[in-house]
Amino acid sequence: MTAAHLSKELRQKYHRRSIALRKEDTVKVMKGKFKGKTGKIMELNTKKGAAYIEGIQRTKKDGTKVNVPTQASNLLVTALALEDKKRIESLERTGKIGNTGGKK
Repeated sequence: MTAAHLSKELRQKYHRRSIALRKEDTVKVMKGKFKGKTGKIMELNTKKGAAYIEGIQRTKKDGTKVNVPTQASNLLVTALALEDKKRIESLERTGKIGNTGGKK
C-alpha cells in the first residue's frame, strides 16, 4: 500500500493519522538523502510502494536526470489533492469532513 502520515495540521482537521497517497498530493521527505525536500507527487508505483516527487532527481554518469523513487513510509503529507470524488467520499463516509457527525 502507498499510504503516508499526515502533517499535524491535517491530522487535526481530518482526525486521522494517515491516508493513501494520490497523484498531486504535496509531500515532504522525512528520511534519506533528500530529507526536508517538498514537492508534488508526479507518479505512484503501487507494486514498489514508491512515489516519484517533482524536483527530486539524480544525475546519471552520462548527464541525464532520472526521478528517484521514495518509499511512501518516508513521506509526510502536507497538502491533499481534493479533486478526486472518491477521496472526498471516503473522508465524508468516515465522518471526517463537513457536518456529518464525526469526531470534533
